[in-house]
Amino acid sequence: MLAYLLTTFICGVSDEPQTHRVFQFENEHVRVWKTVIMPRQPLKMHRHDCSRVVVGLKGGSLTKIEESGETSELKFESGKAYWLTEDPPGTRHADVNESDEPIEVMVMELFGRDLV
Repeated sequence: MLAYLLTTFICGVSDEPQTHRVFQFENEHVRVWKTVIMPRQPLKMHRHDCSRVVVGLKGGSLTKIEESGETSELKFESGKAYWLTEDPPGTRHADVNESDEPIEVMVMELFGRDLV
C-alpha cells in the first residue's frame, strides 16, 4: 500500500508532466523515493515524521509553505546532500516549485533512533 501511495503523487489532471513521487525501496531502516516537482506545481500539504537525507538530482529552490502561512526557501543544489530533521508534532507544509524548470530530489527517510 505504501509503495502505491508513493509511486504516483499527482497534483492535478493535465497533458503536461505532473509533480510526482517514485518509490525506490523500503526496509526496516530506510524508505527511499524520488520526487519530481514540476514548474509552478505544488506538493500538497504533508509532514515528515522521520529525519531524512535529501540529495539534489536536478537542483533548484522550493517555497515551503506552513499551514500557518509562514514561508521559507529550501534550496537544493545538484549533486549535494542535505540533512533535514523530522517535522515538529502537529505541523504540515506544502512545497511549491515557482521556477521554470523541474526539480528532482532523492529522499531517504531513516527509521529508528539508533540511526539518527
